[in-house]
This record gives sequence, structure tokens and C-alpha cells, in this order.
Amino acid sequence: MKKWIVGLFALMLVVGVLSACGPDDAKEKGKSDKGKDTTTEMPAKPQKLKLWVNAEEKQEDAVKEITEKYTEETGIEVEMVPVDMLEQVEKLDVEGPAGNGPDIIFQPHDRIGDLVLRGLVEPVHFGDHESEYTDTALEAVQFDGDYWGYPAVIETYAMYYNKSLVDKAPETMEDIMAVAKRDTDASKDKYGFLMEAANFYFTYPFFSGYGAYVFANENGNYDIDDIGLANEGAIKGGELVKEWFDEGYIPQDLTPDIMNGLFREGKVSTVLNGPWMVREYTDGIGDDLGVVPLPLLDNGEHPKSFVGVKSYMLSYYSDNKEWAEDLMAFITNYENSMTYYEVAGEIPARDDAMEDPIIADDPIYSAFAEQTQYGEPMPSVPAMQQVWDPINDALNFISKGEPVDEVLKEAVESIHDQIEASGAK
Repeated sequence: MKKWIVGLFALMLVVGVLSACGPDDAKEKGKSDKGKDTTTEMPAKPQKLKLWVNAEEKQEDAVKEITEKYTEETGIEVEMVPVDMLEQVEKLDVEGPAGNGPDIIFQPHDRIGDLVLRGLVEPVHFGDHESEYTDTALEAVQFDGDYWGYPAVIETYAMYYNKSLVDKAPETMEDIMAVAKRDTDASKDKYGFLMEAANFYFTYPFFSGYGAYVFANENGNYDIDDIGLANEGAIKGGELVKEWFDEGYIPQDLTPDIMNGLFREGKVSTVLNGPWMVREYTDGIGDDLGVVPLPLLDNGEHPKSFVGVKSYMLSYYSDNKEWAEDLMAFITNYENSMTYYEVAGEIPARDDAMEDPIIADDPIYSAFAEQTQYGEPMPSVPAMQQVWDPINDALNFISKGEPVDEVLKEAVESIHDQIEASGAK
């Protein structure tokens, strides 16, 4: 009788262990000390690895050039499938379980929390490669104590200016306001300073520079109950934004298309925008285009812009995880990161690449690279999705003259309510 009971207990223990390794526990399955490469020996080479690349011509060209070199060196074919970056998550949710998914996807870091909770990705293990990426990039791809992607691209926004209208590169927001006062004549569609000031993505540095924050953050761990968007610093930032509208520097009905068109036509002196506009602005004003990091606030602080990191991520459904990581490390190494920069025009998330004279001495891209040092990664927790609408609504009310402190407090209350309703806690 005792033998039977012992045998039954052993069987239950085995079943319990096997149950704990199911697909719903994808994160724990691959969890390890971040940065530690637990692989002792590479498995046999697969014939092919499948990579979903963002469906954008220049990016496709860059990745094709890089992966062809990988095939030459390893003999492993890389099937590159263009899939719009914003559509990859839902597509993987369907194609992965069906066995038709990729080994690697390409995603912005603020989607990591959602991807992990869905069990669609595995942690990655940089090993000796960890120190090669920028600290900001490493912070961005962390979630719940693990790394979840090989950083490929880092981006933020900066201040463009038209050299034919601005004699000296602006260094402070006081300089920008002086230009705005001097050059703004709405009746002639001329402006000294424009930005999407009712879009929280772009206005965040003018809040954070005074001490505001989205969620309290300690060593990469976000406290979503502690929202700092109605504190003293947030109110000061909101008052600054309100001033731009009150003074008529920025029209309430401004759209990105109108703003970009006016700058290309030489009717705007300074514009806050991202590196994705470099080619378009250059086509408009040519050698008159200048870019500087965001000018200093009146407290002497650098505005802390949102930094985005796009990375290659490992599909949970990949059968070739070790080699998929090998390919991701290859694509994001120094040499290939510079190839990607030169072809796709996006800044690599590597210290050595940013220090390369090709980027460091570039009068345009070096400003964006420098601004990433002052910025902070956009929170990657799922609760971040509940922030955008309430705070953008608040900025819209501020643009129309509503009291800053009241609308920000209402926005924070709404964010708390939406987080609670979404189950993101």
C-alpha cells in the first residue's frame, strides 16, 4: 500500500512539473539572469530563418544587404518577409500557433509588455554583447527583469531650424520664444516656432524637464499607481504649453501636414520633430536646414524627450531560437548597424556607432543622437496605452485656455480609471 501511495505522489509531481512548462508560461520558460548567455553549444544549423522586417523600402533594402552577408558567412538562408511593424503583433498571434510565423519580429520597445503578457516572445541573452548597446536602449528593452530584444534603432526628436531665418542655432527655449515673437505672423502663414503641442508624445519633455513623469520608475520597475502628470512640474510644463497657444505662436487647428508643409516652404523658423522628417525637410530648404538638441529650459535642464527603441525580438514559436539570436546579434553588430544607418537613415542603438565620425560629425543626425542621451525610454508597460487619450484630451483643453491644474488632475483621474478598467494592474 505504501509503495502505491509513493508511486502516485511521484506521478503527480511529474505531471505538476510538466504542467508548469506549458505555452502559457512563455516568459518563465526562457527566464534567466539578464545578459547571461546560458547557451553552451549551438545546435545544428537550420536551413532557413524567417524574419519579419518592417514594410518600408529603405529598411527592407538595408536588412536585405545585411542578411545576404549572414547567409554567405553561415550558409543559413534568411527569408525576409515585409510586414508592417504595427501589424506584426496581431499577425504573430495567428501565424505563430499555426506554425507559419517567423523566428524574428521587429518591434518598438513600448509594445514589449503586451507581447510578453501574450506569451508571443522569449527573453534574449546578450552574453558578451550586452555592453555594446547604449544604456538607454538596454533600459528600453527590459521588462520584468529580462531583456526582450536586440536593440537596432534609437530615436527621439530635436529642434529643426531654418538657417536663412535664424542667424544663430537656438540654445535655450528663451531663444525659441524670442524667434516666435519676432517671426510669427499668422495672417501670412509665417511662424517662428511650431510643434504638435497638443500631442503628448512631443510635449512630454516640457513636462519631464520640470519634474513630471508618467509612472514612477525605480531601476526599470514602473509603479503604475504613481502617476506624475499633475504634479508641480507637470503644471509648470502645462502652463508653458498654454502660453504658446495664448500668444498665438501655435494655431489650435495645426496639423502635422500643415506644419511640415509650411516649414518646407520656408515659412517657419523652427520646428520640433523627429529624424523621420530629415529627407523631406532637406528636399524643401536644402542646405538651410539645421538641427540642434532640444534647447535648455529656464531652469537650465535639458528637456527629457521620449526615446523610442526598435528591436529584433525572438518569437516564442521559433524552433531555431539559438540561431535566431545569432542572426539578431549579427544584424545589430557595429559594422551592420552602420550599413543600416547609411541605407535606412536610422540611428543605431550602439555607443560605438554613435561615436563613429559618420554619425558624430554629421550636422543633422548628431543632434538626434545627442538628444537621446538626455531622453528616457517611453514606458513599455501595458498600462501606458491608457495614458495617451486622457492626456492628449487635457492638452487640447489647455490649448483652448482651460485651467492647467484642473485639466491635468482630471486627466490623471481618468488614466487611473482606465487602467483599472483595462485590467492592466
